[in-house]
Amino acid sequence: MKKLDIYIIKKFLGTFIFAIVLILGIAVVFDLSEKLDNFIDHQAPFRAVVFQYYLNFIPYFGILFSSLFVFIAVIYFTSRMAYNSEIIAIISNGISFYRLLLPYMFSAFVIALGSFLVSNYILPHANAKRLAFEEIYVGHTQQRSATNYNIHRQVRPNLYIYMKIYSPISKAGQKFSMEKFDNKGRLESKLMGDYVRWDTAKHKWRVGNYYIRTMTDSLHEKIETGVSLDTTFYLTPKDLAARKNITETLNLGELEKFVRDQRLQGAENIEEFEIALYNRFSNPFSAFILTIIGLSLSSRKMKGGIGMQIGAGIALSFAYILFMQFSAQFSIGGNMAPLLASWLPNIIFTVIAVILFFITPK
Repeated sequence: MKKLDIYIIKKFLGTFIFAIVLILGIAVVFDLSEKLDNFIDHQAPFRAVVFQYYLNFIPYFGILFSSLFVFIAVIYFTSRMAYNSEIIAIISNGISFYRLLLPYMFSAFVIALGSFLVSNYILPHANAKRLAFEEIYVGHTQQRSATNYNIHRQVRPNLYIYMKIYSPISKAGQKFSMEKFDNKGRLESKLMGDYVRWDTAKHKWRVGNYYIRTMTDSLHEKIETGVSLDTTFYLTPKDLAARKNITETLNLGELEKFVRDQRLQGAENIEEFEIALYNRFSNPFSAFILTIIGLSLSSRKMKGGIGMQIGAGIALSFAYILFMQFSAQFSIGGNMAPLLASWLPNIIFTVIAVILFFITPK
C-alpha cells in the first residue's frame, strides 16, 4: 500500500466518520425536540433516555443512512481534491484512473463490512432496547392490537389452523379449526370449535364447544364432541401478535429462522419479512456502487464549484433510497419477487455507476 493509498483512505474514512457524527448530532437534537414532551409526560429517567434510548438510537440512524453518508463523503473530499488539482497531479505522475479506484474500493469494503456486522449482530440488540423504551416512555404501540380476520396458518408440515376472528387483546378467537393431513394429502383429523382462548395458567389453548372428526380408514370416521378441550398447536399469542417491526430486533440467524417459520405458517406479509432479510446483504453492497458513482461525478473540476457536485451527489443518493422504497412496496403488493425487489436498486445503479465510470475523462 502506497502513501497515496493511505492518504485517500484517511480522507475517505475520516470524512465519512465526520459526516456521520455531524448528521447524527443534528438527528438527536431534532428527535429530542420532538419527543421531549413524551419523556416528561411519562416521567422517563434521564439515565434511561441517554443509555437505553439515544445510545441505541445512534447506531440505528447511522446504519439507516450509511449509504447517504458514503456518497456525501466521496463527493466532498474527492471534489476538494479535484478543485485543488490533486487528481490531475496524481494522474500526471503515471497513476491510472483505474489504479486510483483501488483505495476507494478498499475504504468502501471496510464500511460495507462494518455495516454488515453492525446490522446483523449489534443493531438488533440495540433496536430491542430502543423499541422497549419507546413502548414505555414514548407511547408507541408496536404490537398488532387490532383485531385480525381470517387467519390461515400452516404451523407444521401437514398441520393447518384457521380462525375467522382473533383479538390480541383478549387472546381469543372465534370459529376455530385445526386440520391434520397425512403425507399423501388425505385428511386424518379435523378439530373445530366455536371459540378458542389462551389459558395463561396452563399455557395452552382452550377450545370451546368442540367437534373432532377423525378418519379411521377411507370409509369410516370417528366423531367426538364436548364443551371444553385443552390443546396446543405450536403457536402462542406472541406469535399471533408479533411486532410489526420484529425483524429489526433479530440478528441474521434469528431472522432467517423467523422467515422460514413465517413461510411455513403461510403468513400474509411474508414478502415484507423476506425483503428485510435480503436487505441485510444488499444494503452494505451499496457502498461500492455509490463510491464509484461519487468518484466518477467529482473527480474533475466543474463550473459552479464543489457545491454543484455535492448537490448532484445528494440528489442521486436520495433517488437511490427512494427507489429502494418503491421496489419494496411493489414486492409487498405482490408484483415483484422479494429477492429482485431487494437487489433491483443495486442492479440499476450498478449499470449507472459503470456508465459514469467509463465516460469519465481519465
